[in-house]
Amino acid sequence: MKVLVAGGAGYIGSHCVRQLLAAGHEPVVLDNFIYGHRAAVAAGVKLCEANLADAAALERIFAAERIDLVMHFAAYCYVGESVTSPLKYYLNNVAATYNLIDVMLRHGVKKFVFSSTCATYGVPASLPIVENTPQAPINPYGRTKLDVEGALKALAHAKNLGFAAFRYFNAAGASEDGVIGEDHDPETHLIPLAIGAAQGLRPALQVFGTDYPTPDGTCLRDYVHVDDLSRAHIAAFDKLAEPGAALFYNLGTGTPTSVKEVVAAVEKVTELKVPVNYGPRREGDPPALFANSTKAQTELGWKPRFKNIEAIVETSWRWHKACPEGYAD
Repeated sequence: MKVLVAGGAGYIGSHCVRQLLAAGHEPVVLDNFIYGHRAAVAAGVKLCEANLADAAALERIFAAERIDLVMHFAAYCYVGESVTSPLKYYLNNVAATYNLIDVMLRHGVKKFVFSSTCATYGVPASLPIVENTPQAPINPYGRTKLDVEGALKALAHAKNLGFAAFRYFNAAGASEDGVIGEDHDPETHLIPLAIGAAQGLRPALQVFGTDYPTPDGTCLRDYVHVDDLSRAHIAAFDKLAEPGAALFYNLGTGTPTSVKEVVAAVEKVTELKVPVNYGPRREGDPPALFANSTKAQTELGWKPRFKNIEAIVETSWRWHKACPEGYAD
């Protein structure tokens, strides 16, 4: 299929583009390069530079490209910023997404894969998190994703839109061949922050809280490799042949890993010491979040290939060692 990848120059989107190529599909990247990187886009892939809020630009793209399916990764995703600048998040993550869906439906495209998040669950009452765990976001970022999920359900019923929404946990790692990786500005993800600190390119790693009710006192999270995420998204394509398919999947390994365990894995893989500053808890951080991904494994035949944190860190280290300053652009 010809697949429009909104946010295809970003971290997860660029990895998904490469997986689409490997699976025999034809990706078309749509990105405004606020956070994406031109160097992350696979060679030879059609690139359309535009904002999702620009309906006229989207009209031109859909008229020219004859898109079969849309994958949407083009969201702002900084939780703290969403609290201080909520309108920025609602305009981009909600309003611009609705604009994209409106244009695609007018062009007869009724297959949609949406990058959602475990942040829609807020602080769950029980673990691991399953798809029917009550959703109660505690920040605007999570709320914007849940708002789009609600619109997708309504459109599946009213317009026969077929969609799959993936609620994933902590995306991590880099492509197995080390060609593309993770380069955010600002960087907030633990593994690249720890690697950068070990390389002496970033300040000492700040760890928030050592008194959580967890085995070592630090937060537990579910780290899932970015290529595993990408393969799951593509595995849902066949399910979208049914008009009005409304699919929700958690994506994670189901294995909780603590902050201290991530630091230890980075030190083992890099053979470098990670300087760490330990501080008080950060408001809004649940002690533990990890997924039950049985539904995705059963219905999509998906299984994570990277099942432990060291294997994930090894891919990150391969890229960060080769590109210590990130992408050239």
